[in-house]
Amino acid sequence: MSTYSVAILGSTGSIGRSALEVLEGLQRQGHQIQVTALSAGRNVALLAEQVRHWRPELAVVGDPRLVSELGEHLADLAGEMTLAAGTAGIETAARSGADIIINALVGASGLVPTVRALEAGRRVALANKEALVVGGDLVTGLARTDEKGAVPRLMPIDSEHSALFQALGAHPDTEVERLLLTASGGPFRDTPVEAFATITPEQALQHPTWNMGRKITIDSATLMNKGLEVIEAHWLFGIPVERIGIVVHPQSICHSLVEFVDGNLLAHFSVPDMRLPIQYALTYPERQTISVGARLKVEELGSLQFEPPDSDRFPALGLCREAVAEGGTMPAVLNAANEVAVAAFLDRRLAFPGITGTIRAVMDRHRTVDGPDLDDLIAAGAWAVETARVHITDEE
Repeated sequence: MSTYSVAILGSTGSIGRSALEVLEGLQRQGHQIQVTALSAGRNVALLAEQVRHWRPELAVVGDPRLVSELGEHLADLAGEMTLAAGTAGIETAARSGADIIINALVGASGLVPTVRALEAGRRVALANKEALVVGGDLVTGLARTDEKGAVPRLMPIDSEHSALFQALGAHPDTEVERLLLTASGGPFRDTPVEAFATITPEQALQHPTWNMGRKITIDSATLMNKGLEVIEAHWLFGIPVERIGIVVHPQSICHSLVEFVDGNLLAHFSVPDMRLPIQYALTYPERQTISVGARLKVEELGSLQFEPPDSDRFPALGLCREAVAEGGTMPAVLNAANEVAVAAFLDRRLAFPGITGTIRAVMDRHRTVDGPDLDDLIAAGAWAVETARVHITDEE
């Protein structure tokens, strides 16, 4: 049996909770599990429950105003662990002594902890695609290793990118014709475009196949999530974005396909359950018996549907390709503007089409910085946040 030493950034979110379920499943099979650090944003009560169960060395709450409340929840465990808060605490967790850092943070907040974990020589299981969208060159540069046969220091947890990683295997990129990411199409795949202005947050949060957090669910409704995944795949696998396509697959059973130069395609199939790619990232390069979740019964699938995405219906796809083609700080601006616009939509301050409208307006005003360092990326994101807020206020 194997030993897994893990720190989880964002342990109370959907990915973090799924990761802990996977660890419990592996533990029941006899594997040795040590959780060294857990971090959450504001969900102090759930974080305290997780800390009591796993007894990490470090517990972090993102909102510094809540650290005393966390301490009250865990008063009887005083002296057994360290409590920390804010970005400094999360960065400390990212540098912790765990073999694997699971980054399940939401949005651009995941960039700096990813950088810190890689700088500390840690292996990162990445569910935070924004770290690569915003700082792909920086992050992948830190993740590279010259050790022959070494375990990758950056393992994708997104179902689509885990699927691509598995299908690509040891094939060099010279053998790859293109990568195909699948998309469910979200809840509005067949909704008339003229009805988009009346879409409510409640409707947009009803994803047809996946149970995810609020922000990523809205991104799936606009297909922004899929555009961001194109950028993520570009950095993870070194394939030009021109050779990365999207195909709508409503059943969410096929997670990605690799087309090779000889015309052969390899597709990855599994049930739509994030616990499967999480376990694969944790146990790689070995495959362990499934610890939680269900197996796919191929004989019961029936027919599967594939179709091209409607770029006119979902302009976020074009915005993402435009941002990565521009390069520099533009993807950071795209991502930050999207985060602000999604929050405004959920607060009913912005109509559904206004999400991409806001991003378009912010991108049009940005002067790209080429070859950005971490400070440049952070500054570009901050500028985009403020610019998007002003734009939304002006539109109200």
